[in-house]
Amino acid sequence: MKLRSTKIVATIGPSTESRSSMQKLKKNGMDLARLNGSHNDLKWHSKIIKRLKKELPDIPILFDIPGKKIRTLKLNPEPKFKKGDTIVLTTNEKDKNEEKIKINNNNLHKQIKKGQRVLADDGTLKFRVIKINGRDIYLKAQVSGQLKSFKGINVPNVNLSKKLITKKDIIMIRFAKKHKIDFIGLSFVESKKHVQLIKKIIGKQNSPKIVSKIENKTGFKNMTEVISSSDVIMIDRGDLSVETQLESIALKQKEIIKNAKKFAVPVIVATELLHSMITQSFPTKAEVSDIGNAVLDGASAVMLSGETAIGKFPYNSINLMRNIILKTENYFSKNKKTKSDYDSKTIPMATSEAINLISKNVGITKIIAITRSGYAAKNLSNNENNIPIVAVTDDQLAVKSFNILPRVKGVYFAKTFSKIKLDHMAHILKFLWQKKIITIKDNILITTVAFPSSGNRMNLIQTHYVKDLKKTFKWK
Repeated sequence: MKLRSTKIVATIGPSTESRSSMQKLKKNGMDLARLNGSHNDLKWHSKIIKRLKKELPDIPILFDIPGKKIRTLKLNPEPKFKKGDTIVLTTNEKDKNEEKIKINNNNLHKQIKKGQRVLADDGTLKFRVIKINGRDIYLKAQVSGQLKSFKGINVPNVNLSKKLITKKDIIMIRFAKKHKIDFIGLSFVESKKHVQLIKKIIGKQNSPKIVSKIENKTGFKNMTEVISSSDVIMIDRGDLSVETQLESIALKQKEIIKNAKKFAVPVIVATELLHSMITQSFPTKAEVSDIGNAVLDGASAVMLSGETAIGKFPYNSINLMRNIILKTENYFSKNKKTKSDYDSKTIPMATSEAINLISKNVGITKIIAITRSGYAAKNLSNNENNIPIVAVTDDQLAVKSFNILPRVKGVYFAKTFSKIKLDHMAHILKFLWQKKIITIKDNILITTVAFPSSGNRMNLIQTHYVKDLKKTFKWK
């Protein structure tokens, strides 16, 4: 399969939870598997995580937790309504009246007022509050439609919760740690403080990594502090378009990616990239253009949600997305200047620029980044070139998280890296040769941190023809 810089995140659900389905998703282009914690219980997620780890041990897993997002609970029946009809939301989960629509927020009836707008299912359903009676919220439908189970509820321009982390979030974060998940995604991240609270729960092991979802006005306004404190950013365009202005969603996407590039933080673009393919075998032309533009904007990854979770054509969807990315990147590589988006004001950044220049001018075929945390791989992947990066780490918990980075493949090396010697470099190169990750045709560049007491990164660069290494070390 041809190298892609832009990775593909695919959501696992009823359509793709079998072993054979998981294998087909990977074969067609899945780089990272996502599980949506808002759907199904933890017992189901535990089963799917075990299956993923067994069937696809190299694929990192993203576990999305609800955060402050309001959703409907399991509805039976799922009410249909016409414009002008009245429906009733209730914050009382124990209410036995099945005609009421139960939601997962216990306090919405206290926070909402008559006359306010309420939107559902990424803004496709629109309502006005006409009355509040106890824990019941009466809404007048402004469009016809159907409200289904576990769909998002938005009340634009209203701060619905001062609590940054819920009890359910803590349970799910601990669940993710227990199952050694690679990433957790958190909805409606609005500040550095919010990210720091999550990191405190995760603890010193710094795993799972944090995917902060920017999806409302406050998060967008504070994007710099959210980006700089996060491991990955996700642009959830569904909630962001509802919570802000639909007309400016493309501009917001470009601005978030541009700012994330300054910090070398990868960005996942999510929501409705191939939405029509949930039910149809062929996409709209607008969806194809949307994916191409996300790649041109500089997204590190694009995400499929319902398309692969509940869709009728999950493999068609991911295969098409892969082909669009390849076509776009092939065009882009022929028409761009090789330059990163940040200034060379620090040793790591200057080293990254130097590596980029060397790689371009002497025909480097692979960059080997020997890195414990992935810092080197993150900075190198921010450079706009097509050279594959092999990120070798002695941290087994961190290795798969590197795979979200453009052009990066994480590799685990079982022996601990020395801080006072560089002997491990020769052992790593032999290991990569034996695993056929580097071949006799490769011209490689190696970068690492030598004698890391000052905190600097990537202060050593070497280039080698692999055929010379084979001869020198007598590899077989």
